[in-house]
Amino acid sequence: MGLKGKLIVSLEAKCGGHSVHDIFHTNTQHLLNISPSRVKHFEIHEGEKGKIDSVASWKYYEDGKEMFAKTVIEAIDPQKNSFTWNVIEGNLLDLYNSFAFITSSEHQWITYALVYEKKTEDTPEPLALLDYCIGVIKDVEGHLLKN
Repeated sequence: MGLKGKLIVSLEAKCGGHSVHDIFHTNTQHLLNISPSRVKHFEIHEGEKGKIDSVASWKYYEDGKEMFAKTVIEAIDPQKNSFTWNVIEGNLLDLYNSFAFITSSEHQWITYALVYEKKTEDTPEPLALLDYCIGVIKDVEGHLLKN
Protein backbone atom coordinates (compact mmCIF):
# COMPACT_ATOMS: atom_id res chain seq x y z
CA MET A 1 0.00 0.00 0.00
CA GLY A 2 1.34 3.44 -0.92
CA LEU A 3 1.92 6.42 1.31
CA LYS A 4 0.13 8.89 -0.98
CA GLY A 5 -3.62 9.00 -1.09
CA LYS A 6 -6.67 10.90 -2.23
CA LEU A 7 -10.18 10.68 -0.81
CA ILE A 8 -12.98 12.34 -2.77
CA VAL A 9 -16.59 13.00 -1.95
CA SER A 10 -19.13 14.63 -4.27
CA LEU A 11 -22.51 15.59 -2.90
CA GLU A 12 -25.52 16.97 -4.65
CA ALA A 13 -26.42 20.34 -3.16
CA LYS A 14 -30.11 21.18 -3.57
CA CYS A 15 -29.22 24.85 -3.16
CA GLY A 16 -26.59 24.62 -5.94
CA GLY A 17 -22.91 23.76 -5.67
CA HIS A 18 -21.95 27.37 -6.41
CA SER A 19 -23.82 28.58 -3.30
CA VAL A 20 -21.96 26.17 -1.03
CA HIS A 21 -18.70 27.09 -2.78
CA ASP A 22 -19.40 30.78 -2.08
CA ILE A 23 -19.74 30.15 1.66
CA PHE A 24 -16.48 28.18 1.74
CA HIS A 25 -14.43 30.72 -0.17
CA THR A 26 -15.88 34.20 0.04
CA ASN A 27 -17.96 34.05 3.22
CA THR A 28 -15.83 31.64 5.21
CA GLN A 29 -16.32 33.56 8.46
CA HIS A 30 -20.00 32.50 8.41
CA LEU A 31 -19.02 28.84 8.93
CA LEU A 32 -18.64 29.60 12.65
CA ASN A 33 -22.39 30.29 12.88
CA ILE A 34 -23.51 27.80 10.25
CA SER A 35 -21.60 24.83 11.65
CA PRO A 36 -20.71 25.65 15.29
CA SER A 37 -20.43 22.01 16.31
CA ARG A 38 -17.71 21.54 13.70
CA VAL A 39 -15.97 24.92 13.16
CA LYS A 40 -14.74 26.78 16.22
CA HIS A 41 -12.44 29.45 14.76
CA PHE A 42 -11.38 30.91 11.41
CA GLU A 43 -8.90 33.76 10.98
CA ILE A 44 -7.00 35.21 8.04
CA HIS A 45 -3.38 35.95 8.93
CA GLU A 46 -1.99 37.07 5.57
CA GLY A 47 -3.53 38.15 2.30
CA GLU A 48 -7.21 38.42 1.49
CA LYS A 49 -10.03 35.94 1.78
CA GLY A 50 -10.29 33.86 -1.37
CA LYS A 51 -6.96 34.99 -2.89
CA ILE A 52 -3.89 32.89 -3.76
CA ASP A 53 -1.21 32.87 -1.02
CA SER A 54 -3.73 33.87 1.66
CA VAL A 55 -2.93 32.21 4.98
CA ALA A 56 -5.72 31.27 7.39
CA SER A 57 -5.99 29.27 10.60
CA TRP A 58 -8.83 26.98 11.59
CA LYS A 59 -9.89 25.37 14.83
CA TYR A 60 -12.35 22.58 14.27
CA TYR A 61 -13.79 19.52 15.95
CA GLU A 62 -12.98 16.11 14.51
CA ASP A 63 -14.33 13.07 16.36
CA GLY A 64 -15.05 15.33 19.35
CA LYS A 65 -11.45 16.57 19.61
CA GLU A 66 -10.42 20.15 18.97
CA MET A 67 -7.95 20.31 16.08
CA PHE A 68 -5.91 23.11 14.53
CA ALA A 69 -4.78 23.75 10.95
CA LYS A 70 -3.06 26.66 9.28
CA THR A 71 -3.62 26.69 5.53
CA VAL A 72 -2.51 28.61 2.49
CA ILE A 73 -4.48 28.93 -0.75
CA GLU A 74 -2.17 27.41 -3.34
CA ALA A 75 -4.40 27.46 -6.40
CA ILE A 76 -7.66 28.86 -7.68
CA ASP A 77 -9.25 27.65 -10.91
CA PRO A 78 -12.23 29.89 -11.81
CA GLN A 79 -13.18 27.57 -14.71
CA LYS A 80 -13.78 24.67 -12.29
CA ASN A 81 -14.81 26.81 -9.30
CA SER A 82 -11.88 25.14 -7.55
CA PHE A 83 -9.69 26.12 -4.61
CA THR A 84 -6.66 24.23 -3.26
CA TRP A 85 -5.74 24.81 0.39
CA ASN A 86 -2.44 23.34 1.62
CA VAL A 87 -1.95 22.65 5.31
CA ILE A 88 1.26 24.33 6.52
CA GLU A 89 0.86 23.83 10.30
CA GLY A 90 -1.28 21.85 12.69
CA ASN A 91 -2.43 18.46 13.89
CA LEU A 92 -2.66 16.92 10.41
CA LEU A 93 1.08 17.33 9.92
CA ASP A 94 1.68 15.09 12.93
CA LEU A 95 0.47 12.17 10.79
CA TYR A 96 1.00 13.37 7.24
CA ASN A 97 4.01 14.84 5.41
CA SER A 98 1.64 16.89 3.29
CA PHE A 99 -2.08 17.51 3.25
CA ALA A 100 -4.30 19.51 0.89
CA PHE A 101 -8.02 20.21 0.62
CA ILE A 102 -9.38 20.75 -2.88
CA THR A 103 -12.94 22.03 -3.22
CA SER A 104 -14.84 22.51 -6.43
CA SER A 105 -18.41 22.99 -7.56
CA GLU A 106 -20.32 22.28 -10.70
CA HIS A 107 -24.03 22.93 -11.14
CA GLN A 108 -25.72 21.07 -8.25
CA TRP A 109 -22.54 19.33 -7.06
CA ILE A 110 -19.89 20.19 -4.48
CA THR A 111 -16.74 18.07 -4.43
CA TYR A 112 -14.18 17.83 -1.65
CA ALA A 113 -10.85 16.03 -2.20
CA LEU A 114 -8.34 15.29 0.53
CA VAL A 115 -4.87 14.77 -0.95
CA TYR A 116 -2.18 13.58 1.42
CA GLU A 117 1.08 11.76 1.97
CA LYS A 118 1.22 9.61 5.10
CA LYS A 119 4.37 9.64 7.27
CA THR A 120 4.24 5.86 7.70
CA GLU A 121 2.38 2.89 6.25
CA ASP A 122 0.58 2.56 9.61
CA THR A 123 -0.92 6.05 9.42
CA PRO A 124 -4.69 5.70 8.96
CA GLU A 125 -6.57 7.09 6.01
CA PRO A 126 -8.22 10.40 7.06
CA LEU A 127 -11.76 8.99 6.97
CA ALA A 128 -12.87 10.91 10.08
CA LEU A 129 -11.80 14.15 8.39
CA LEU A 130 -13.70 13.20 5.23
CA ASP A 131 -16.78 12.59 7.41
CA TYR A 132 -16.18 16.01 9.00
CA CYS A 133 -16.11 17.64 5.53
CA ILE A 134 -19.37 15.93 4.60
CA GLY A 135 -20.94 17.24 7.80
CA VAL A 136 -19.86 20.82 7.09
CA ILE A 137 -21.19 20.61 3.53
CA LYS A 138 -24.55 19.37 4.84
CA ASP A 139 -24.64 22.11 7.49
CA VAL A 140 -24.01 24.76 4.83
CA GLU A 141 -26.65 23.30 2.53
CA GLY A 142 -29.20 23.22 5.36
CA HIS A 143 -28.42 26.84 6.21
CA LEU A 144 -28.79 27.98 2.62
CA LEU A 145 -32.05 26.10 2.12
CA LYS A 146 -33.54 27.76 5.25
CA ASN A 147 -32.65 31.28 4.07
